[in-house]
Amino acid sequence: MKILLTGAAGFIGSNLAERLLERGDRVIGVDSFNDYYSPARKERNIVNAGRQPGYKLYRTDIRDFEKLQTIIEQEKPAKICHLAAMANPRYSMSHPLLYEEVNVRGTLNLLELARQFEIEHFVFASSSSVYANNPKTPFSETDQVDQPLSPYAATKRSTELLAYTYHHLYKLKVTALRFFTAYGPRNRPDMAIHLFTSAIDRGEPLKLFGDGSARRDWTFVGDTVRGIMAALDRPFEYEIINLGNSHTQTEMDLIRAAEAALGKSANILHLARPATEPAITYADISKAQRLLDYHPATPFLEGYAHYFEWYQQEGRA
Repeated sequence: MKILLTGAAGFIGSNLAERLLERGDRVIGVDSFNDYYSPARKERNIVNAGRQPGYKLYRTDIRDFEKLQTIIEQEKPAKICHLAAMANPRYSMSHPLLYEEVNVRGTLNLLELARQFEIEHFVFASSSSVYANNPKTPFSETDQVDQPLSPYAATKRSTELLAYTYHHLYKLKVTALRFFTAYGPRNRPDMAIHLFTSAIDRGEPLKLFGDGSARRDWTFVGDTVRGIMAALDRPFEYEIINLGNSHTQTEMDLIRAAEAALGKSANILHLARPATEPAITYADISKAQRLLDYHPATPFLEGYAHYFEWYQQEGRA
């Protein structure tokens, strides 16, 4: 199977590319290598995949419709796995236009090209952020998601709606995957697991929004990747599916794990929790279990140990 993979040099995308290549798929990677965080990190992410004969990379921005059109026309992928996006709800508050351009227009470009080239299946990354401050836990795909807390969350919900429209009008087969706080090797440097670990390691103040009681459904990237691959292999008509761990830990749990791994104590600087941040994320994964045979197998402390091993080898750079 030939798969067009956007965000191929990113945290989740690079891990996914390697697993797809291992099983014999061909991966056509697309990534802009933007400077939201160090492009050098992304270059390191793709070293292993770049050595494989089934991998081809295009350094292209998903906002460039004509370049995407040329790539798809030349490569003729059977499926599209669209992971490229601007992430981070807090950053989206100060850059809302950028988030609309990349997340909404970029996704619309790919949906339109999937229609034009009759792509078999369109799988893309949505986010648990669409659930906002949902009072009901765990979060289910049938819950209302019409009160986003950030421009980022609003763009992710918008892409789900656009994808449904393309399914309805053009019978495009679409699966939207709502990711819940993926973590592990190659973690983005703007995410809590890396920020907390790095601050303790460097002896710098650890900026903690709130009192540390906020709970997150941290999901090991290997489990997330297995869920994506299962979705690629099952071309549903149109589905929205949670990919989480369905277990939550507090932010203080994360801090304690980092302290134990580093043998150092955190110097915590408490700050007000931004309006973009919910008190909890918690996935109901019964639909993923039923449709994808998805069973996350990595407990948080085990996953953190895998992350920390990578952090020691590469993550400090």
